[in-house]
Amino acid sequence: MTARRRGSGAFGRALERLARRVTEWAGSSPAFGAAAAVVVIWMVTGPLFHFSDTWQLVINTLTTLVTFLMVFLIQRSQNKDSLAVHLKLDEIVAAIDGASNRLINVEDLSEEEVRTLRGHYRKLVEIAKREDSLTRSHSIEEAEARARAKRRRAQGLTGAAAAASSRPGG
Repeated sequence: MTARRRGSGAFGRALERLARRVTEWAGSSPAFGAAAAVVVIWMVTGPLFHFSDTWQLVINTLTTLVTFLMVFLIQRSQNKDSLAVHLKLDEIVAAIDGASNRLINVEDLSEEEVRTLRGHYRKLVEIAKREDSLTRSHSIEEAEARARAKRRRAQGLTGAAAAASSRPGG
């Protein structure tokens, strides 16, 4: 998304700063203490209000509003963290020789495309299990080529061994 569509104006930046501060505060010990204090005060005032419907409605309304707002703050925080992790992983994949660039921005693929890629990597695991070392293969194509070359070498050795044993003195 472009910055303009995401609300890059002064209002959008102010909301982002507010959301970041509230998110940081909501995960702090003072925030937990404040929430616990509200619950204790509500419980202590129960007898004063004869545990009335209004007394119960106050805590129910308060917790509903806080929960509603926190859902959006948590989702915002998770979206930002997820994006940062994806960018870091994309950088690692792009920087490592032999890593498949197919995985850069894999999170933008459809579910079907991700399932297809998963199938390819399952094949890679099957091929790698037949290898001496799980770290030898970097891509499906490379793994398949190595497996074919290995089979050809094994067949060549088998053929050479058979030819040697059929020779006189072999």
